[in-house]
Amino acid sequence: MAICAGFESYRASPADMRVITSDGQSMAAHSYVLASSSPVLERMIDAARRGWGAECTVRVLGVSADAVHAFVHFLYCSKVAPEEEEVVGAHGAQLLALAHAYRVGWLKRAAEAAVSARLTPDRAVDMLKLARLCDAPSLYLQCARLAAKDFAAVELSDGWRFARRHDAALELELLKLMEDADQRRQRWAREKAAQEACRQLGDAMASLDHIYPCDGAAAASSSADAPPCATAGCTCRGLQQLMRHFATCAKKTAPGGCARCKRTLQLFRLHASVCDRTDQTICRVPLCSHFKAKAQAEKADKTWRLLVRKVTRAKVMSSLANREVPEVVAMSWARYNNRVAKLR
Repeated sequence: MAICAGFESYRASPADMRVITSDGQSMAAHSYVLASSSPVLERMIDAARRGWGAECTVRVLGVSADAVHAFVHFLYCSKVAPEEEEVVGAHGAQLLALAHAYRVGWLKRAAEAAVSARLTPDRAVDMLKLARLCDAPSLYLQCARLAAKDFAAVELSDGWRFARRHDAALELELLKLMEDADQRRQRWAREKAAQEACRQLGDAMASLDHIYPCDGAAAASSSADAPPCATAGCTCRGLQQLMRHFATCAKKTAPGGCARCKRTLQLFRLHASVCDRTDQTICRVPLCSHFKAKAQAEKADKTWRLLVRKVTRAKVMSSLANREVPEVVAMSWARYNNRVAKLR
């Protein structure tokens, strides 16, 4: 381990205390350095001096001697240099426990980040328990994500087998984390499907505007039998087929009706809810005025109003995404990229 500048500055003064490890090894240290770095060590040093006079001995137990040496070294340095990150990674779990026990916040954060970066499925259960004991939320979340992502590999680890045999609380906690992760994935899938459905409905509303435009020249030639527009991603062809079926279907007035015709009526009603054309600009989409008058007479339920808001938002976002970039903006962006390329 490289000797940091902070440690070099204290070598001229004699050490006034000893740090004892679990295997009986001892190392010299300066009490004022350790006391200023950790409030727990400060209390231990004060107690040792009251009991043993001038000679001060502090025992740091429960971890390897190398981890204690690294811990004391970082207390002298007060930071982790880039070339010492491997040392933190090698003793990450033990340094995390020491930093938590002796209340060295900056070293605890560095050790937590090092353990999280080197986390593997075979250590996920052990590190999860360590994160819970040491109050390390970032490491706890990383262990939970890894267990949810690759639970089959976690089940093969010694930590999981030990938890199943001797730690029922930890096993229950892990299973609860798996259940929560599965519920989140299902919720995200439902939300994504709902967003996709709203996007498709927004595209359908835009396609109705293509099929039944409100301007005079285009409106004169527009109908359900007109050729579909050439807009990329437009659904005019499918909607035109649905319009032709609605115009000729004989089952729409029969008991039970026709499912495709019901779908068409729902599209017309949805269009009327999002249509912003005024009386001066007549909307040529079938039944638009009828559903507008019906909406004014009858208040729609909460679910329908929420659907209308989502479809309106999706329609606006789709129009913004498909909007062409002005030529001036495109040329400015090209000049900027050329300038960046020259600087490189």
